[in-house]
Amino acid sequence: MTSILIAEDEERISRFIQKGLRAAGYTTTVVEDGPTALDYASTGEFDLVVLDVGLPGMDGFMVLSVLRSMGFTLPVIMCTARDSVEDTVAGLEQGADDYLAKPFRFQELLARVRARLRDRAPAGAAQEELSCGGLSLDVGTRCAVVEGREIELSAREFAMARAFLESPGQVLTREQLLNKVWGYDFDGSSNVVDVYVRYLRNKIGAERIVTVRGAGYRLARL
Repeated sequence: MTSILIAEDEERISRFIQKGLRAAGYTTTVVEDGPTALDYASTGEFDLVVLDVGLPGMDGFMVLSVLRSMGFTLPVIMCTARDSVEDTVAGLEQGADDYLAKPFRFQELLARVRARLRDRAPAGAAQEELSCGGLSLDVGTRCAVVEGREIELSAREFAMARAFLESPGQVLTREQLLNKVWGYDFDGSSNVVDVYVRYLRNKIGAERIVTVRGAGYRLARL
């Protein structure tokens, strides 16, 4: 059975999440502080973490950063009372798979839990290696190489690079990138796609991602 870790220090909210997830058929465990959340998440016994940002002892951003630095790739959905673009980008850049601002409806959380668990499911016939113009990705090992040099990409940067490599030379709109990389729509005023294009350009070379004014971006065939 799918096991979910809930890291939330407000008992009212943790009970609300736990009750709903159990009703949906998931096994749940609740922890109330950052160090404990990190200890539990790093056991390998959980399939997904619902992680509050404002945890005592160690905030959610730090928990996630340490978890990712240790090589754990389990999906993490961050929950916070802060809903600014800067906080959203900070969480995603640390390696979060999704981001919810409080207050939220349980059905919204459940939809995102299911989507992130689907993303983690084995892809079967999915292509394992993608390459174009000196840029290559090994989907299985999540290794990225540029001109023979291995580079480090965050989870979102890797997903965006993969989206471009799956459609080399084709223009991808911001809406398509949101769907491919995040799996859901952000507020239309969000510039998160442009932010991540900038991050990716800094790592793989600005010339590799071409801006098509009024349309979106495309991966250049160098």
